Amino acid sequence: MNSISKSAIHIPKSSSLILVHPPVVKPCEPPPGIARLCGALRHHGIPCQVIDANVEGILELLRSPVALSDTWTRRAERHLSNHLTSLTSWDGYRRYDSYRRAVHDLNRLLEMAGHSKGVRLSLGNYEHKKFRPTRSEDLLRAAEHPESDPFYPYFSKRFREIIKVERPSIVGFSLNYLSQALTTVAMIGSLRKEYPELKLILGGGLVTSWVRRPGWNNPFAGWVDQIVAGPGEKTLLSIMGVNVETDGGQDKQHWIPNYDAPSLHSYLAPGPILPYSASSGCYWNQCSFCPERAEGNPYVAVSNEKVTSDLRQLVDKHKPVLIHLTDNAISPALLKEISSNPPGAPWYGFVRFTHHLTDLDFCLALKRSGCVMLKLGLESGDERVLEAMQKGIDLGEASLALKTLKQAGITTYVYLLFGTPQESLEEARATRDFVARHHDEIGFLNVAIFNLPVYGPDTMNLETKMFYEGDLSLYVDFEHPKGWNRKQVRQFLDKEFKRHPAIAPILRRDPPIFTSNHAPFFVMT
Repeated sequence: MNSISKSAIHIPKSSSLILVHPPVVKPCEPPPGIARLCGALRHHGIPCQVIDANVEGILELLRSPVALSDTWTRRAERHLSNHLTSLTSWDGYRRYDSYRRAVHDLNRLLEMAGHSKGVRLSLGNYEHKKFRPTRSEDLLRAAEHPESDPFYPYFSKRFREIIKVERPSIVGFSLNYLSQALTTVAMIGSLRKEYPELKLILGGGLVTSWVRRPGWNNPFAGWVDQIVAGPGEKTLLSIMGVNVETDGGQDKQHWIPNYDAPSLHSYLAPGPILPYSASSGCYWNQCSFCPERAEGNPYVAVSNEKVTSDLRQLVDKHKPVLIHLTDNAISPALLKEISSNPPGAPWYGFVRFTHHLTDLDFCLALKRSGCVMLKLGLESGDERVLEAMQKGIDLGEASLALKTLKQAGITTYVYLLFGTPQESLEEARATRDFVARHHDEIGFLNVAIFNLPVYGPDTMNLETKMFYEGDLSLYVDFEHPKGWNRKQVRQFLDKEFKRHPAIAPILRRDPPIFTSNHAPFFVMT
């Protein structure tokens, strides 16, 4: 963990903090990073308040009058209350057509709410028509003119109310996705102007990637007092005067997440979802395109016994309808531990294709422990591509794993990646054929086109060009060595892959916007 600032902040332990989760990300579960920060702070007796400005801001915009209106928008307004009730109850997930209509209607209301500000808003994205979150000059414009952000009426009022009551010394922002960037800096700009005495901290996954990007030059000097790269627990505790010992192993540096924020029951889900991370980094850490590897993030895991203990405590306290294990890949050892000591609630997460998943007894034990769905990164159905990507996947083993999981009653959500430097049309068709052969065993599909990390190992061997415009872009476009460029990949996906009679039904049942976050509910109903 690193912190970057001209002068470190030191605040008395008795001072309070506000931690902010900005819009826009899918509003279906609490932010796991902030829950970990809050858990560490409260464990040490430090006052801490969490604002999930994402779900609060989205709900505020949905309930605000829409200036521009048409037949679809008026219908969506009339059914707003029913749609929100539907998505927060199990009934809303029993009929896919009704669910789809509710999501698209809510999306329409957000789209119209952002229109006057030049923003394309949705339940899962924020795209400005002029400003790019990958250009620091555009981010600074957002900081200088926060009133231009569609969420400004919400967050300006919200900050005044909570600052008046809590009188915090620090406000921290967790910025993890590009869809949050413009609103995050608008919030920072608003606070800097109205409360210049506040100390402002900026961290999160996207910030970490920016800081570790070659040629990083902090554009936020003067707006934020400290930037944190990597996990922020120890940095915040140090700021508050808590000396965290460095010995004793990872468990001593791990505190149970805190989900006591009032927004826990406000998310678009049929009950609380608890995200929990048992590790940072990736235990495999060999894939050629892996951002964890490119950024040099080490694999650090909490002990398996501590994980299951934490989960049981959280389940007893919050009675969640679902646990989301957010690790990059859950280790086989942890899967075995969870099977022996179930958390007491349904759960899902990301795993690698390993020989463990070909063992029916192992998979049945996972099912009994509450596993309803596993996400698996297959990426390609061609052995040569997998070997070149260093995925460590054997297609025969992957095939048997899919069949075994199906037999055990565990749904699979399979991730595919097209357009990698190692792939051509021939290999893409091999992936199509693999998926078609296993259409009965694959519950859901995520189909993506490869983006080349600006500092990945493949970059040096390829002719690259600008992809996302801006000095903060994390990806570059490239001239494909086999002529398999993005245009050709899209044509293949649209004309061959997505129209395949065995594959099309899988794609049609993917929940719009919420995708894997809501997919377990369709399995559980």
